[in-house]
Amino acid sequence: MALIKQESEDIKIEEVFSVKQEDTEEQTVDRVLGMAHNSVEEALQITLDSEEEFSFSSEEDCNSDDEWLHFEERIDPAEDPSSKNVSASRSLSPAPRRGKHRCHTECDNEHVQEPVPKKAKANKKESNRQSTLSWKTETDVDVVPETLRFLPARETGPQLSSVDSHSPLSLFKQFFSESAVSTLCHNTNAQAAKATAKGFKYKWTDVSISEMYRYIGLVFYMAMVKVSSIRDYWRQSSVFSVPFPATVMSRDRYCTISWNVHMSHPDADKENDRKKGTAEHDRLFRVKPLMDSIRLACKSIYHPKRNLTVDERMVACKAHTGMTRHMKAKPNRWGLKLFVLADSSNGYTVDFFMNQTGHGLSYEAVTSLLDHTFLGSGYHVYMDDFYTSPKLLKDLFAMKFGACGTYRDNRKDCPRNAANSLSNKSARGSIRWIRDGPLVFVKWMDTREVSVCSTIHSAYTGDTAERRVKTQDTWRTKTFPCPAPVTAYNQHMGGVDLSDQLLQYNTTQQKTMKWYRKVFLHFLDIASTNSFILHNELHGNLSHKEFMEQLITELCGVSQKTAPKRTNSDHVPVPGAKLTSDDRDVATAGRRTCVHCKVVRGKRLDTAWKCQACNVHLCLKLNRNCFQEWHNNS
Repeated sequence: MALIKQESEDIKIEEVFSVKQEDTEEQTVDRVLGMAHNSVEEALQITLDSEEEFSFSSEEDCNSDDEWLHFEERIDPAEDPSSKNVSASRSLSPAPRRGKHRCHTECDNEHVQEPVPKKAKANKKESNRQSTLSWKTETDVDVVPETLRFLPARETGPQLSSVDSHSPLSLFKQFFSESAVSTLCHNTNAQAAKATAKGFKYKWTDVSISEMYRYIGLVFYMAMVKVSSIRDYWRQSSVFSVPFPATVMSRDRYCTISWNVHMSHPDADKENDRKKGTAEHDRLFRVKPLMDSIRLACKSIYHPKRNLTVDERMVACKAHTGMTRHMKAKPNRWGLKLFVLADSSNGYTVDFFMNQTGHGLSYEAVTSLLDHTFLGSGYHVYMDDFYTSPKLLKDLFAMKFGACGTYRDNRKDCPRNAANSLSNKSARGSIRWIRDGPLVFVKWMDTREVSVCSTIHSAYTGDTAERRVKTQDTWRTKTFPCPAPVTAYNQHMGGVDLSDQLLQYNTTQQKTMKWYRKVFLHFLDIASTNSFILHNELHGNLSHKEFMEQLITELCGVSQKTAPKRTNSDHVPVPGAKLTSDDRDVATAGRRTCVHCKVVRGKRLDTAWKCQACNVHLCLKLNRNCFQEWHNNS
């Protein structure tokens, strides 16, 4: 488009106009005849005149911003009738005003300007609307928003009878059911068979359901009793020995199960790996079977109370999976990210899912976790500034979910009016707020500025917050006014933090080379923590430590009241090595240092005998019966 102004004696062109590039000479003549009062000869003369006959002043440039704004305010490109026959790839020209002369030149093709899109107009309109909103103080009265009725789909709390007695093991099996463990055993055995076929040198017998539960019990035991390495749990020749693991299974058996534990079938993994680089490839395929089972159990066994929290959780992992993320604010900075929905009152993990793409899923994460058919309506959701946006909160409000969360000032549709807003010099406790329909934006000055957005609360209801301040070299407690959304956020947002704390107290995480085994251990943490929360909701008579101790003993099939000792009939002397047909090696094969001689007598004497139950070498001679003395003192 070119803007041209020409002065001549016969014709005075009063306004600029546009020419389509594809117009022929005849089409140009027809158009000029319909729009100008000049003769055909004069219009053609104007069209064919060279660029030298036209002069542009510096004040009236052909790309004048003022003239373009004039067209922008009057013309909507989508409503321009002259643009109906123009290809979508062409630029649209504003419709000319009636009764005005126009001229067409070749420079129109060189100065074509794109019309302002509707999105830009909407943004400008929204910006104008935001600028009309002004910040108010705590003295101004805010209209209380509509109160949403709390209509949960089921009765809140555990979906189990509180009359029946529920042991820690029975609650844990709600998440790790026998059918789920049976699938886990089947896939683990298949993975071990695949590994031995490749030439791995270790003995393997198929793991059963009962043995898998004992293995899980040992994993929990190692989470509570910390030593420097896995092998130290089976060390016997030291005062720091831990006797319990050896009574459950041997060290080699525990290690081989850990190496081969698998949640999906290896053959199916192979088929999925062939799809890498395509849309059909599933990065979470190796954890999907168990993850789907636990997610279903989390939602079916317990229905959350009204206040919910949404946050992300990191499973410590540095494997190059394409899903590993870095979050500076988390204790585990590198890991696999899980989006978690938790009950704010007790930290129960209601639902979760893993992020495969690595893109920002702030909006999708919240909307996918808040299932209206499962939860019901009237819930209050609290979130941090990663998720909070005006669009999300308005959409949740339309879905009958109230929401509250901190927000970032640079988010779209957030107020940007600086008039009467907070500044660095604002006094502590200062409050500013803006009401925009169901949304209220609140700013509060604490040690720094805090920004909160809510569809649940009014701006200020008289709440206060206590802070310790230093005046004249002395510290004292002072009360400051606090907005209602900030008070509620601090009260309820701790749900995810509480859940993370419960998981971290006795986490089962261990060093491993496979990322999906890290996820498997995290599933164990979720199941044990949710089981403890359910037990407290139903009975409430055990601490977290006592609950885990009882769960471990039930999983391993031992009694917690007595020390884990074998019967006396199991303590029998056996050779320390397999007997051979070579008589020369009978007395020397398998000789090891006697534990009793080393610990009690301070001597290093070798023996070929060991205890079958204790798996420690002990002397058995006529003049030195260490075997009997060791068991009498133990």
